[in-house]
Order: sequence, then C-alpha cells, then structure tokens
Amino acid sequence: MITERRNPRSVDIDLLPTERILKIINAEDALVANVVAAAIPQIAKTVEMAAESIRSEGRVIYVGAGTSGRLAAVDAAEIPSTFSTPPEWVQAVIAGGAKAFTVALEGTEDDRKSAAADLKPKKLTKDDLVIGVAASGNTPYTLASLEFAKSKGAKTVAVVCVENSPMSKTADLTILTLVGPEVVTGSTRMKAGTAQKLVLNMISTATMIRLGMTYSNWMINVCMTNNKLRERGMHILQEILGVQPDEAARLTKSSGSNLKVAVIMGAIGCTREEAEKRLNDAKGNLRGVISHLGTGRE
Repeated sequence: MITERRNPRSVDIDLLPTERILKIINAEDALVANVVAAAIPQIAKTVEMAAESIRSEGRVIYVGAGTSGRLAAVDAAEIPSTFSTPPEWVQAVIAGGAKAFTVALEGTEDDRKSAAADLKPKKLTKDDLVIGVAASGNTPYTLASLEFAKSKGAKTVAVVCVENSPMSKTADLTILTLVGPEVVTGSTRMKAGTAQKLVLNMISTATMIRLGMTYSNWMINVCMTNNKLRERGMHILQEILGVQPDEAARLTKSSGSNLKVAVIMGAIGCTREEAEKRLNDAKGNLRGVISHLGTGRE
C-alpha cells in the first residue's frame, strides 16, 4: 500500500536540524489540500446523500478505528454544538468504544465481529448513510461495518487513501485521497489523517448548509449558552439587521436567545410567537422566511 511506503523526501530525517524537519513536514502537508480538491465530486455526492438521509429522518454514521475513528468521533461531536442539531443526526462508531478515543486499542481494528455488534443497536435502515473511514481501505472492523450496513439496506461511503481497496469495492461510493507515503513511514495520523479531517469537515459542514443550518455564511443556529456564544450571536444579529448592540441585546432577550427568531422579530417587527410560527412553517430554514438580509440583494 502506498501509505506504507517509504517517502524519499524524508529519508534520514532524523539527522536533520529541527527547522528542516518541520519544513519537510509542512511541505508534505501542503500537498493534501490539492489531493482533497480532486475528490470534491465524490464529496459532493456524499453531501447530497447525507442531506437526503437526514431529511428522511435517517442518520449519518461514521465508522472507523484508531486515528480514523477518533477523527470521525471529533467531527460528529462538533455538529450539535455548532449547529444546534440533534446528536442523532451525525454519529460516530469507533472500534473499541469510548475508551478507544483516549487510549490506543489497536487490536480492536481487526475485530470484524464487533463491527456488527456495535452497529446492530443502531437498527440501520435504507434511510441511513454509513461512512467508513480508513487510510488503508482494508481495516477489518471498518470493512465489516460497511458490509453489515449494506446488508441492512443502508447507503455506504468509503473514505480511503489507497486505490482499489476492499472498502472501495464494498461501498456504494468512494472518496479517494491519494496522499502518498508519510513523512514517518506508515504514520497515517499525518497526511492521511489530515485528508480525513478535511473530508469529514467538508461533508458535515456542507450537509448542514444544505439543510438550512446557516444563513449566508453566518452560524445562525448558534446556541447562546455561555458568554462567548451570546456575544457571537449578538454580533451576528447586529451584522444581519444592521442594529446597535443595545437593540441586539433586546432582541436576544425577547426571542428567548433564539437567534433565528430574533432575526425575524427584528426584520419584520413581529412578536416572538409570530416569528416562531413563521420559522416553523419554513421548517426551521430562515431563508424560507427572510431571503435577502445581509446579502446585498433585495
């Protein structure tokens, strides 16, 4: 596998000065963005599949082992706090369970039986999307997870860094990021991990955008539960409505700290109840209520 080959650009790296080591690592990392860019058509298809799953009351479930599983778990954990969405929408299953997030349990990646056991409680259906993440495309746990998901009728995607892998041959769709050999031979937490992080960020963020979880490029679903997030929400409110801080604070309080409701109240001049009704009629999508604010378009 290409991810396990020796990188000719980092030979004898242990003999080099620290700055030179860092420059080599940085130069290799710089290659990753273009590799991910080449996979955008497949990432786009995955986003449409993910959005359709959630619209159909299904879920997006990442599966991985080791570094891949930990990266998947991080991405899934960030979605509810960023977009105020139900935690069920985007989930992660990692070989070895929660303990494997902080302690390397490398043997668990070979346990095919655990894959089915871990996914069985999810009660997968045709509306679910299971995304297997593995640099090699050959991790037994992740491969078995995709096989189990397919047996239940779920849609499947493989995120891999090796061509013609078993996972690619199993999944409905493959996102291939050919990052090549690592600076430290076989250490796929590096370029391969960076590629996986970029791909997962793109999938989850673009899916949330497609589902109306942003307004323009504002994080409109921010949950104002602490001082930092309240400040962020009121700053967004000022930008969208063009109001002063005191008016943003008043709208925030009157709306029950619901940023979307506050925007509607400020834009239309309606009560909280009316704003909530309009937002509910638009299925939570602020664009369905107000299309032009902050865009320069009437």
